[in-house]
Amino acid sequence: MRNRSDTYDVIVIGGGHAGIEAAAAAARMGCRVALVTMSLDTIGRLSCNPAVGGTAKGHLVKEIDALGGVMGVLADRSGIQFKLLNRSRGPAVWSPRSQNDKALYPLFARQLLQSLPSLTLIEGTVTEILVRNDRVVGVVLDDREQLKTTAVVLCGGTFLNGVMYTGLEATTGGRFGEKSATKISDLLESYGLQRGRLKTGTPPRVALETLDLRKMEIHPGDEPPQPFSLRTRSVENKILCYMTRTTAETHEIIAEGFDRSPMFTGKITGRGPRYCPSVEDKVYRFADKESHRIVLEPEGLGTNSVYVNGFSTSLPRDIQERALRTIPGMENARILRYGYAVEYDFFYPYQLHFTLETKAIRGLFFAGQINGTSGYEEAAAQGLIAGINAALLVRGEGEFKLQRSEAYIGVLIDDLINKDVDEPYRMFTSRAEYRLLLRQDNADRRLLRYGYELGLIEPELYEQLLAKEAAIAQLHRQLQATKATPDAINAYLTAIGEAPITEATSLEKLLRRGKVTLEGLLTALGWDLTSLPAAVREQVELEIKYAGYIERQHREVERLRAMEEKRIPPDIDYAAIPSLSTEAREKLAKIRPHSLGQASRIAGVTAADLSILALYLRNVPRGTSTVPSESPADGR
Repeated sequence: MRNRSDTYDVIVIGGGHAGIEAAAAAARMGCRVALVTMSLDTIGRLSCNPAVGGTAKGHLVKEIDALGGVMGVLADRSGIQFKLLNRSRGPAVWSPRSQNDKALYPLFARQLLQSLPSLTLIEGTVTEILVRNDRVVGVVLDDREQLKTTAVVLCGGTFLNGVMYTGLEATTGGRFGEKSATKISDLLESYGLQRGRLKTGTPPRVALETLDLRKMEIHPGDEPPQPFSLRTRSVENKILCYMTRTTAETHEIIAEGFDRSPMFTGKITGRGPRYCPSVEDKVYRFADKESHRIVLEPEGLGTNSVYVNGFSTSLPRDIQERALRTIPGMENARILRYGYAVEYDFFYPYQLHFTLETKAIRGLFFAGQINGTSGYEEAAAQGLIAGINAALLVRGEGEFKLQRSEAYIGVLIDDLINKDVDEPYRMFTSRAEYRLLLRQDNADRRLLRYGYELGLIEPELYEQLLAKEAAIAQLHRQLQATKATPDAINAYLTAIGEAPITEATSLEKLLRRGKVTLEGLLTALGWDLTSLPAAVREQVELEIKYAGYIERQHREVERLRAMEEKRIPPDIDYAAIPSLSTEAREKLAKIRPHSLGQASRIAGVTAADLSILALYLRNVPRGTSTVPSESPADGR
């Protein structure tokens, strides 16, 4: 551990996935950073599923990597199985996912942080955030030591007043075997920040040698496997996963435990994730469903522990045991650790700027589950943005924000600030209006430039991007200019079930056909593919095949940009605008949107409200932040 100081530019509280990204980004941007965590041994712990990525979450990891974050690198180094999900559907929803070794991921995370010269790791608990004149000035540790700072990034995870439940047994803590943070949440509320309660859960872990894998369906990784990070040359698949299903008997036993469930007896009041419900919630809500899918995922190469994906629960121990043993292949399963739920405090994210700095306290940033999100990937994305903006604040260099049209990270933060968060927020591809533009395969083309400008991307990587862009443009021109004759290409077209051509046709036009692939087309014509990298061919093929849809989304983005340019004065009095609905007035006054575009995405603001607001803003003089004395309703 480096020599301690009493003054830092940025202090990051919490060593989870948000904290890792925030600390690494701020340190690499030249700030003196302290990361304070209750235990150095738990930095980067995969506290629930030992996996990274998945549907839409994989997009976030690719974007984090393109901006210069570290999650993709850590996932590749600790990965033991890799898949690209949703390949049977369109490219907008293709999503990378990895199974990871739960011991190696935190090991590599700690090593990475320790390698950063301007980052100090401190083992301790922050009991107070010091604020003077509505600005952060420092923190106090549990041993009463004070550390001065300009910016604090709070990544509280599930530790703020966390309580864990198994059946009717309640234990104070934010994660299995770890204590909760009990003072910070109350302190923040005293500063005027509004909080709520949410819950999440985790399934039991079982011993691999007690499973009958012959009764289960094998789930292998992809061949060849693809890494997350641009910095990773190759990855390997080292394990198999297995799938089975619950039975009617499983559901009957689970129902027996309802009267001892903390969810159904009212001991837990916080809302859980709707799209990742507990197994008891699934049995209760979908009573007519005969079975639910269970995936057995090994937690590492050096352990016999297996994660029972699909069986998240807080039911009593005896119910968990009996129910698991009715699942095919798990008749003799031995539980290594029982499932549990954890309820914790979060702070409503409408209280944040798009930089993730709190509106109430200058220099205080929130990232991760404290903002009402679920998942490692959502937390890491927020941590990266908060860390970048904390560093920019220290350096006096403005702000870094991503639009919805630029990144899933932009969608995530925009949704948190503008939508009502009453359950843990989880990213889905359906949340992104422009998902065909925000594919996982083009994250580097969308975001690498930002990472380079921030100093988080190496010049070599940026040069590689420029070379890739040049190669893409050149291949586009070649396909437009080159024509195939019927004699040269009809054999290929006929073989794949496409109609033959009767005259020379450009390769670009042929590639628009549904069954034609770029590799097949060029191979049939005798092109040397070794000079065309697979990543270049992929980009060109997708852009040509989906050109119409992509162009339509670009037009929609331009309309969005026009709305974003219609600024709203910061001190506008919404109560003075006649005809606005009561709900719109309340929501607009609470969130205080910067633009008409942001106002259009606030839950409860209707199209009619938006029209009234737009008409009203026409009477606000340019360059002022005052409202007109005469309303449009009175003056029309």
